[in-house]
Amino acid sequence: MNIKPLADRVLIEPAEAETKTASGIYIPDTAKEKPQRGTVIAVGCGKKDEPMELKQGDLVLYGKYAGTEITVEGKDYLMMRQSDVLAVL
Repeated sequence: MNIKPLADRVLIEPAEAETKTASGIYIPDTAKEKPQRGTVIAVGCGKKDEPMELKQGDLVLYGKYAGTEITVEGKDYLMMRQSDVLAVL
């Protein structure tokens, strides 16, 4: 992939949505919730006054409506600012 985020942006591959609950009940496609965690695929170089804390391969949590959805080579990704990431797992 040839995407290089600029400034303080990161490219995240969202985790797959859960298909089964902890008790074993299968969730239909219409009731699945959008995942709020994913893996960092690429990071920008940061800003002058704010260095990048995230690195490629980090598993992160992000806000429910954070980022911009993009599709590259048939795969879905999210592009968001480092400040939209809530935590590193």
